[in-house]
Amino acid sequence: MGAIWNQKKPDIEELNLQSKNSMAEFLEIKFTEAGTNYLRASMPVNHKTHQPKGLLHGGASAALAETVGSVASSLCIDPEKQICVGMEINCNHLGGIKHGIVTATAEALHMGKRTHVWDIKIRDENDKLICVSRLTVAVFKK
Repeated sequence: MGAIWNQKKPDIEELNLQSKNSMAEFLEIKFTEAGTNYLRASMPVNHKTHQPKGLLHGGASAALAETVGSVASSLCIDPEKQICVGMEINCNHLGGIKHGIVTATAEALHMGKRTHVWDIKIRDENDKLICVSRLTVAVFKK
């Protein structure tokens, strides 16, 4: 799949500024890289993202996946004419992690007029696969 962005390659600094006063800011999610057909963001594994046993909470992984995928979709539409919203997400939690940084990479699988489907892989700092997610985003006319 070639370049998917609506106009220009996403501005990482601008994406991080748009996260102000949101769950992404609370969880310390930071956008780090945009390629021609993917968007990448990282999140620390700490007291904000732990479950009671001290491991990365599955809901935090889902929040990271939904954040990176939904933002990626928003960069592929015409914001003057369209909006997009998460429609369905699933996550397979494949490994545990107690501390460090996890990085999610959202890659476009389908870019239709009414839906986008994203494959999102979350890996730890050693490139170990922690979670695999698929996000479907609905695209609506404003």
